[in-house]
Amino acid sequence: MPRFTVHVRDEWLTVPCKDTSYTINWLGVEALKRYVKNKPDNGGIPQAKEVRFAARRCQGQGLLDADDIIEDVLEDNDFVELEIEGDTMSSDFIPSQPGMSYLELLDTIVKEKKVVYGITTGFGKFARTVIPISKLKELQENLIRSHSAGLGRPLSPERTRMLLALRINVLAKGYSGISLETLHNMIQAFNASCLSYVPEKGTVGASGDLAPLAHLALGLMGEGKMWSPKSGWADAKYVLEAHGLKPVSLKPKEGLALINGTQMITSLGAEAVERAESIAMQADVIAALTLEVLKGTTKAFDSESHRFCDRVQDAYTMRCCPQVHGVVNDTIAFVRNIINTEINSATDNPMVFSERGETISGGNFHGEYPAKALDYLAIGVHELASISERRIERLCNPSLSELPAFLVNEGGLNSGFMIAHCTAAALVSENKVLCHPSSVDSLSTSAATEDHVSMGGWAARKALRVIEHVEQVLAIELLAACQGIEFLRPVRTTTPLEKVYDLVRSVVKPWIKDRFMSADIEAVHRLLVDQKVIKPVKINTASACLTDLSSSLCPGVECC
Repeated sequence: MPRFTVHVRDEWLTVPCKDTSYTINWLGVEALKRYVKNKPDNGGIPQAKEVRFAARRCQGQGLLDADDIIEDVLEDNDFVELEIEGDTMSSDFIPSQPGMSYLELLDTIVKEKKVVYGITTGFGKFARTVIPISKLKELQENLIRSHSAGLGRPLSPERTRMLLALRINVLAKGYSGISLETLHNMIQAFNASCLSYVPEKGTVGASGDLAPLAHLALGLMGEGKMWSPKSGWADAKYVLEAHGLKPVSLKPKEGLALINGTQMITSLGAEAVERAESIAMQADVIAALTLEVLKGTTKAFDSESHRFCDRVQDAYTMRCCPQVHGVVNDTIAFVRNIINTEINSATDNPMVFSERGETISGGNFHGEYPAKALDYLAIGVHELASISERRIERLCNPSLSELPAFLVNEGGLNSGFMIAHCTAAALVSENKVLCHPSSVDSLSTSAATEDHVSMGGWAARKALRVIEHVEQVLAIELLAACQGIEFLRPVRTTTPLEKVYDLVRSVVKPWIKDRFMSADIEAVHRLLVDQKVIKPVKINTASACLTDLSSSLCPGVECC
């Protein structure tokens, strides 16, 4: 049975845990029960369940949330510190075994004038330049200011908030050498949505996302610009003041701790994975609807399925959907695993191991893992648009669809979906260029000190652009498929697909004659981004759903 050692006031208590799916709150309550047992007046502690406390791992000083699952954040025989709120007998820092707190370790490094990268030295090429103690605060502030050299449009508030959340998550693990005061200031800024101006360009993905994270820290220092729902864009100092917050005052190592990591790559990468999963599920639904309109079959390779027409097999764009869409889902699952690992890893340098009393310069800041994964994601998800564009061609081409040319009556007077298909083709062509992997490139920086980089920031940004193009191409296909249904009435498709048709018609009317089309595409694109197309069909698995969704509209075609 797993067990944990919990420090309450001046005692170490062993707490067995029969089920590690319990929460940290349960562990704390159990430790308090053991502490008050047989103590006069319960040791001055009221009912254990009513006590408010903070919990932290002794190793690494990582804060533990009360709702954290034990097996997710602790290992068997781990040591945990419990600090009771308002209790003068509780420790002010986490005792380690053996060793010291990270603040003690950093203080020792400074007082003993040890040469440790980023704490008592310059950075990059200046790693051998020792900085006087009197200038260590200025060293950290200069680092933030000089590294705030990004360019381009700022990240949206939503993306900046995600960036801040992931940096907080890494720092809270306790391996970065940052004070609780600074961490709490960051959390307060996050809760108030006080968000720094972070340009999207400027990171090479090693040593971490230096430029964007420096911009993130600059606002927290009260410099540069910030945004909040209350103030909009304004000087960072005034935005913080408007929310009753103080600028961060950097201590030794803290400037470096704020900017050394892969959070720009992973924050955008996490969004890319989520949007990829969403559009991959909805692509199955859209393909099923097109399969219906083109009178395809779900019994691929079975000649009997076409016994009432002169076709023996459907085109690959319909027949091979499970294979093409399926590998996209496998790609997304692979990338999700890598991004999840990266998000929850300490990506700082140097790493501070207070329990061992040492700092280690490593390479966790290098963004090669997420960079390669996001290049792979772009290549994989692009195929949804590639095959969709070919299905749009089949819907618009009367020789292939048996429908009016470009899905409109009075062709010639009306052009219908002619240029909508061209737009889809243009987006697919752009994607082919964007799918070139950025992570195969590397340029030496910092006077050849940082001589191999990941280019992961661009990998993440272009993965998002590829996914947006995929969404837009599939929006055009969905519009075209719904328009095709108009020419097959009064025949109806399956109930789930009729619900999808009704959803589209709730925002876009049938195409009777030519009209402004961009607004229609954008409206359906919004349905996809909001994941509304998947809801009517309530499918849980990808690729295999085509059989379930399609009945077909062709009266003599069998379905499995």
